[in-house]
Amino acid sequence: MAGSFASAPAAAAEQMAGKTVEVWKSPSCGCCGGWVTHMREAGFQVTVHEVDDVDPVKAQQGVPAPLHSCHTALVDGYVLEGHVPASDVKRLLTERPKARGLSVPGMPQDAPGMDMKTGTPYQTVLFGTADGKATVYARH
Repeated sequence: MAGSFASAPAAAAEQMAGKTVEVWKSPSCGCCGGWVTHMREAGFQVTVHEVDDVDPVKAQQGVPAPLHSCHTALVDGYVLEGHVPASDVKRLLTERPKARGLSVPGMPQDAPGMDMKTGTPYQTVLFGTADGKATVYARH
């Protein structure tokens, strides 16, 4: 029985290995680069597309305007908008809810990539569900 508990984290890490996050960001956005580093450190492969205007990507991927942030990404059929923590992405890919994706709206000071360490709480939001309502997925 103990063996099954010991292998669960390893299995989760193995499941994330090889998952490619494809991100669209402005070439001049440093915090977006910080988020890319955060995702790579968490074991994701990241492909970056630097574009002058990310808004068409947001529109194409169905990100509601109130949930916009500075960059948009795709991973395994889900949209990631903004500074979504890697832990939330891993949970999303494990649980596989019927939704369009996750957003950290705006640019919270303490979100990954921003890293200001102010102690200011922020939320990750699940959006694009069947009922059309965005809900809090995680609190940080």
